[in-house]
Amino acid sequence: MSKLRTRLFQSWFRLSRPMTLGVRAAVENEAGHVFMVRHTYVRGWYMPGGGVEKGEPAVDALGRELVEEAGVRLNAEPRLISVYSNHHNFPNDHVLFYHVPWGSWEPVKATSLGEIAETAWIDPKLPPEGINTGTRMRFEELYGGLPISPYWAHRT
Repeated sequence: MSKLRTRLFQSWFRLSRPMTLGVRAAVENEAGHVFMVRHTYVRGWYMPGGGVEKGEPAVDALGRELVEEAGVRLNAEPRLISVYSNHHNFPNDHVLFYHVPWGSWEPVKATSLGEIAETAWIDPKLPPEGINTGTRMRFEELYGGLPISPYWAHRT
């Protein structure tokens, strides 16, 4: 059922937006662990983030998504790591990836209802099973010295 719901949402999203833009962030706690979410509508662990709405600046979208999914409010400008092509997922899709270190955010009540199944702080050098290729690549770039790829997950 979740696969059908995801495909219907993705189809609607593609028809309503010929180019899509998303944001994701590596939000770190004091121990250097990264906040991860498991959504109710797709399998696996992801860094918090989501789509940029029409007319919305990307950094505002990131701030909105972090409050919704992670209960994190930015109190400093996040650092943009790179812009990635996500064409393997949708034609003409891009993802902006940000770094949000400890001290640049404050905890607030998460506002997303029903979207998040589980959250965890994980060591990015020892990621859990179930993270996708894109998340694994971002961890290797940010924490392992891997050169930054222009592709979120797979070269098309």
